[in-house]
Amino acid sequence: MAEGSITTANEAESSQLLQIRRDKLHALKAAGKDPYQITSFDQDAHARQIRENYDEYEEKTVRIAGRMMSKRVMGKASFCTVKDLSGTLQVYVSRNDLGDEAYADFKKLDVGDNIGVTGFVFKTKTGEISVHASQVLLLTKALQVLPEKYHGMTNTDLRYRQRYVDLFMNDEARDTFVKRSQIVREIRNFLDGRGFLEVETPLLVANAGGAAARPFFTHYNALNQDLKLRISLELYLKRLIVGGMERVYEIGRVFRNEGLDTRHNPEFTLLELYQAYTDYNGMMELTEAMYRHVSEKVLGTTKINYCGVDIDFSQPFRRISMIEAVREYSGVDFDAINTLEEARQAAREHHIEYAERHKWGDIVNLFFETYCEAKMIQPTFVCDHPLDVSPLTKKKPSDPRLVERFELFINGSEMANAYSELNDPEDQRERFKEQERMLSQGDEEANTTDEDFLRALEYGMPPTGGIGYGIDRMVMLLTNSTAIRDVLLFPTMKPENN
Repeated sequence: MAEGSITTANEAESSQLLQIRRDKLHALKAAGKDPYQITSFDQDAHARQIRENYDEYEEKTVRIAGRMMSKRVMGKASFCTVKDLSGTLQVYVSRNDLGDEAYADFKKLDVGDNIGVTGFVFKTKTGEISVHASQVLLLTKALQVLPEKYHGMTNTDLRYRQRYVDLFMNDEARDTFVKRSQIVREIRNFLDGRGFLEVETPLLVANAGGAAARPFFTHYNALNQDLKLRISLELYLKRLIVGGMERVYEIGRVFRNEGLDTRHNPEFTLLELYQAYTDYNGMMELTEAMYRHVSEKVLGTTKINYCGVDIDFSQPFRRISMIEAVREYSGVDFDAINTLEEARQAAREHHIEYAERHKWGDIVNLFFETYCEAKMIQPTFVCDHPLDVSPLTKKKPSDPRLVERFELFINGSEMANAYSELNDPEDQRERFKEQERMLSQGDEEANTTDEDFLRALEYGMPPTGGIGYGIDRMVMLLTNSTAIRDVLLFPTMKPENN
């Protein structure tokens, strides 16, 4: 079988089947029945509507449309199955109702063709809700052969490349993306209900800041200017807080020049929001409430099962500092480790690799990633990160080594990152200088100084809490999906011929 084929036939049979479909299309065109000349069909009902409200639809004439997924021809009467966005519905077709010519045309249809059916709703002798067709209209001819009926598209790589086939062959895939849309809608409903304003900020930027990530580069010919694709939404949204827009959010694509795995794709969807006159504690309250709202509205419950693990959003989320987590899971107490050399010694003793540029806080973070991250199963706010790994965050007044920051972990995966936002322009400039130093030492994910952002801070940004959520990971969690590519309609793939 040819690599990448979506049929179960061998290569020669596949080629023959494809030619038969093209021959049928050419015959239709020659007979003046070109389906591509049809511009519309007045669909007035869907399969699920009819199934769930049969008493209202019984004996009523409806017009349904969709892809024909099966066909059984039995002399003067036949059955076919039509699939639309909501599901499938059986159609009964007889020569007596359609007439000889139209029935002959129906028998020539292929599985995969898009058809429109007019007829009345009834139940067969076996109790199957169906449409008794008075007209069957070919709306689009399918020139490709559908995957084998019972196994669908089991080739994962092919499913991602040919998502258009995956969506009509695999109900689970279609349902995942319906839920994704519902999740995003409920996020918007929740934030709009709290007085947030949705905004849009640039994708092409001169300075890609706001996260530790390597950007993509491009060039704008009209201005002869090198630009980058944004890695974050943060710095522009904070400019809006300076401008007096007290509660703002954006749901948009960001781009990070990183590898592919089950949790990473180089372009993904990020939600960032900023609220004036609150801090990271306010972001914790908002996050708990939003997860409960979205889960309840989309799934009807605040208790879910993800890959065999029960997750409960109804209980208060656990709160633990990063140093406490490291002490609990590794036995190393960084409250008692104050110098860089002591931190490096602890790393060597625990076989944790570090770079020469890494500081005390970087090593704390490496301990957390090694010993703690996978243990965060129930929703947990890991708080008070080291200053060294948090260049845009306010310091903790009680410990200047730390900042008012948290990450939300669920089932061992980071789901959100939040700060009490740094609004001291002089402190921010020094943080940028340190980022520039790290960049010069080979850290490709370090930020560069953004002078316009510093100027905005000099006009005065009020105390502000901010947070970023990975929408794709949230969708993975709420749809029980194990890979980010399962929740991206068109994930990044290697070239097909490689």
